[in-house]
Amino acid sequence: MSGHSKWASIKHKKGALDAKRGKIFTKLIKEISVAARLGGGDPDGNPRLRTAILAAKAENMPKDNIDRAIKKGTGELEGVNYEEVIYEGYGTAGVAVILSVLTDNKNRTVAEIRSIFGKNGGNLGEAGCVSWMFHKKGQILVDLKTVDEDKLMTIVLDAGAEDMQTSEGEFEVITTPENFEKVKKAIDDNKIPATFAEVTMVPQSYIKLTGHKAQQMLHLMEVLEDHDDVQKVYANFDIPEEELAKVT
Repeated sequence: MSGHSKWASIKHKKGALDAKRGKIFTKLIKEISVAARLGGGDPDGNPRLRTAILAAKAENMPKDNIDRAIKKGTGELEGVNYEEVIYEGYGTAGVAVILSVLTDNKNRTVAEIRSIFGKNGGNLGEAGCVSWMFHKKGQILVDLKTVDEDKLMTIVLDAGAEDMQTSEGEFEVITTPENFEKVKKAIDDNKIPATFAEVTMVPQSYIKLTGHKAQQMLHLMEVLEDHDDVQKVYANFDIPEEELAKVT
């Protein structure tokens, strides 16, 4: 398999996202504000803002919340000034972990992140220690039951996708970051529902985990994602389906 975000699939199966709707809104509002601050409040001319708004709408965030977040970013409303930071480290069995963080206090955040790693069998590393193991790619997952394979392949390749694979009951469409929106729009225009769609960090290879190590790694990922300043967590572990059923 070309390697999609296994963690995204695991979260979906565990139902973790629905249980933390309020926290998801908080993180999306941060991302919208930062995107608007850096690139302006017009989504047509700001791809990062456009992507953030689409993510917010996918979570059914009210339009008023989105508009307020944009105005805080552009300075029309008073808001907190967040700094973007990337942290890298190692989890259980040497699993590579990358964190995308938005914080108003970098010293506090790095101390808390280092503590989380240390308490859960990992350690925070230096900048660049694991990022070379990942490629930034657009990734779209579609349930096998919702569309014919040849039809989907024609749609996505015509729209500029790099590749399409089949694994674990899903079609996985991989794009360059630049072509992600175009491919996603082509899928949407054909009324094909996607179960997951975002620009993400795709690992070049995976470390397979079972038993206690799988459980420990899942717990680390959950605690990291639960941190208020952490926007995204990427890691290069894989847990087989039958093993996932045991540990969750």
